[in-house]
Amino acid sequence: MIIEQKPMCEVISDAMHILTAQIGPANTARFINYFSVGFGDYTEERKQLFTKYTVDDIVKEIKEFKKINV
Repeated sequence: MIIEQKPMCEVISDAMHILTAQIGPANTARFINYFSVGFGDYTEERKQLFTKYTVDDIVKEIKEFKKINV
């Protein structure tokens, strides 16, 4: 039995369609994310992102957000 190899982009596309049909889009995304190694340095990015905020600033913003979105 000879099995023809498809191009990798076609294999990935087929697999995505099968997964989505069988387990749904949300679980397909969770499955793929499980095997993703990610990129960048999250710790350093977080430090840079939140360096201008104090804990009090963040708590204040959360409280204001809750007032508006209740």
